[in-house]
Amino acid sequence: MLFIDNTGITDASINLAIEEFALKNLPMDESYLLFYINSPSIIIGKHQNTIEEINQEYVKDNNIQVVRRLSGGGAVYHDLGNLNFSFITKDDGQSFHNFLKFTQPVIDYLQAMGVNAELSGRNDLQVGEQKISGNAQFSTRGRMFSHGTLMFDLNLDDVQASLNVNPEKFKSKSTKSVRSRVANIKELLGNPEMTIEQFREGLLRSIFGMEASEVPQYKLTMDDWVRINEISKEHYQNWDWNYGLSPKSNVKHTRKFPAGLVDIRMDIEDSIIREIKIYGDFFGVGDVADVENALRGKRYAEAEVREALADLDLKHYFGRIEPEDFIGLVFLEE
Repeated sequence: MLFIDNTGITDASINLAIEEFALKNLPMDESYLLFYINSPSIIIGKHQNTIEEINQEYVKDNNIQVVRRLSGGGAVYHDLGNLNFSFITKDDGQSFHNFLKFTQPVIDYLQAMGVNAELSGRNDLQVGEQKISGNAQFSTRGRMFSHGTLMFDLNLDDVQASLNVNPEKFKSKSTKSVRSRVANIKELLGNPEMTIEQFREGLLRSIFGMEASEVPQYKLTMDDWVRINEISKEHYQNWDWNYGLSPKSNVKHTRKFPAGLVDIRMDIEDSIIREIKIYGDFFGVGDVADVENALRGKRYAEAEVREALADLDLKHYFGRIEPEDFIGLVFLEE
């Protein structure tokens, strides 16, 4: 494995472009590890409705950057107290959805530091009931990354104020807010003097089993940086990518499944699904546009919807969801 040094960049639109560049362009006879720290920003999951996920007034007043990532999952707040890690590897057909494989090295380091972290639920690292890390994955053309946050010394008040969290997320939890559910690693370490830079160096040393100065690296070339900046402009600095336009809809059905939250918006006219958009924090390999395209223009009738979806493996698009459950959501009675 080679380490990619992002040279201290804290612009989320550049850091996500570095990750995408590495995923799609670097030789896959190696695997890679990328660390990055972002200035105040909200990173939106691939399938989410940005406008509904953020507190727009607070985000604007506090100059918080909003960037959509390639992976699924939920929206997360980043600032200079949050360390992000990304493992970039071949997709061997066994690793997507296997969050433990990629978080175990992080768990080992935290436990060695006295923080009793463990993987909980789909994709979180928790200490007791409190979340200290969220993780997500993306796969394309035989390659994948598994990336995560490490809330070391995050401004937790900004986390609460900048995000609008769907109450469906808390229905099965005793906690009623983001602020009460998350914790900073620094508080749990009992070492108020430790900096995020020291924490980062210790994690790097732990993962590679050697001093940070000895860790093997892939050094980004000038040509690499040219392409990274192109990707950033094409994707992560592009309003259409980060926000996008939400289609008109007169039907909205939302439910939480083991796969995550699925939110279907449909514009139904004369019993025809004229437009459809699927949002959520689920993790899937396939592009849900395939599902939307299969249903667009069909009659809003169970038999026709079943027929339209018959050749699609819904688990490929959503993860752990049964066809009957998805069809039930399409025709959910509020």
